[in-house]
Amino acid sequence: MPTYEYQCQKCKHKFEVFQRITEQPLKNCPVCQGKLKRLISAGAGFIFKGPGFYATDYRSQEYKKRQDQENKTGAGSCPAAKDSGACKQCPANKDDKKSH
Repeated sequence: MPTYEYQCQKCKHKFEVFQRITEQPLKNCPVCQGKLKRLISAGAGFIFKGPGFYATDYRSQEYKKRQDQENKTGAGSCPAAKDSGACKQCPANKDDKKSH
C-alpha cells in the first residue's frame, strides 16, 4: 500500500497516510479541518546488500566457475595480480603488511 504525504494549506500540518491507490485523496486536515494538499514525495529508498541480483541470478555458469576459481586462488582481488597470480605489494605476499 502506498504512503501519501499531505500538508494542510491553513495550519501547515504535515503528515503521511497509508492509502490504497483506488481511495480518494483526503480533503480535510485532522487538526484544523482546513483544506489539504497532497504532496509529491520522493518515495521510499532501497538499499543494495550483498553481491546483488545480477551477480547471483543472471551470470552464466562459466562465469560463476571462473569466479570460484579466482576466489580459491586469491587472484582477482588485486589488479596487479592479473598476470602473475601473485602481487608482491599485497599483504598476503609481503612481510611488512602494507597494502596498496
